Amino acid sequence: MAYRPGGPLVAGVVAVGVMAVSAAAIFVRYGFVAAGSSSPGVALLLAALRLSMAALLLAPAWRGLARARPERGALLLAVLAGVFLGVHFGAWITSLAYTTVAASVTIVTSNPVWVALAGWLWLGERLRPQTVAGIALATLGGVLIGLGDASQAPAGRNPLLGDGLALVGAWAVSGYFLLGREAQRRGLSIGQYVAVAYATAALVLLPLPPALGLSYRGWPWGVYAAALGMALISQLVGHTSFNWAIRYVSPVLVTLAILFEPLGSGLLAYLFFGEAPARLVFVGAAVLIAGAALAVLGRRG
Repeated sequence: MAYRPGGPLVAGVVAVGVMAVSAAAIFVRYGFVAAGSSSPGVALLLAALRLSMAALLLAPAWRGLARARPERGALLLAVLAGVFLGVHFGAWITSLAYTTVAASVTIVTSNPVWVALAGWLWLGERLRPQTVAGIALATLGGVLIGLGDASQAPAGRNPLLGDGLALVGAWAVSGYFLLGREAQRRGLSIGQYVAVAYATAALVLLPLPPALGLSYRGWPWGVYAAALGMALISQLVGHTSFNWAIRYVSPVLVTLAILFEPLGSGLLAYLFFGEAPARLVFVGAAVLIAGAALAVLGRRG
């Protein structure tokens, strides 16, 4: 008989995954503090280090990939997914230099909305009324977040730019999920797929900091520690937890659980940095999360 874990174990693993990915924004903030700068170059440096470290930790998976016999096009899809993943992390981590953790993480986790729209536009999937209502609600939530951010913008911040970058990150990760799902359907295991995708994302990001005049050497140890924390905890523990759980429970439940990431990130940002967004941001975040949940249930139900 095949092993099947109990519900409490699966729920516990998913909860650990949510907290692990929630910590990513806090690691980014610590990286900025350690570097003494929150410039786009430092943000891209952290993103490149995160993916490079994760790819190196997954190096053993390449032995299995050499023996794999996936269907035609699977590896190309994994590489394309990695390109989208690189854009996702580059845009999202940079967004944290301009806007609050709560706003950035809420917007970037709106990907169920964009996956639903992509399925309608390119795959011909029918949009149910519940999904349409969810998309409209999520759009309203995004507008409220933008208005709330603009009303409480500290000196040196550009919250609307940050919100826009987080939105680009949401679009990119939506493409990553869609391409990754198809790559695995064509025969790549999860380990083989993420090994290719993470390595590709690292290759996309690695040239960017030097192009902006930044070296990978000579930074305070806290910068490298923040990147390693993201690689180990947020990337390998967080994402692996979701990939493991999705084998045993409905993808709907896992996707809905990920929508709690903004709550975890916002709480950690308040505890560690005293970062409290405007009230309208909280209202917008609640509306956006509710809309994304409706989009998920409408598309998958």
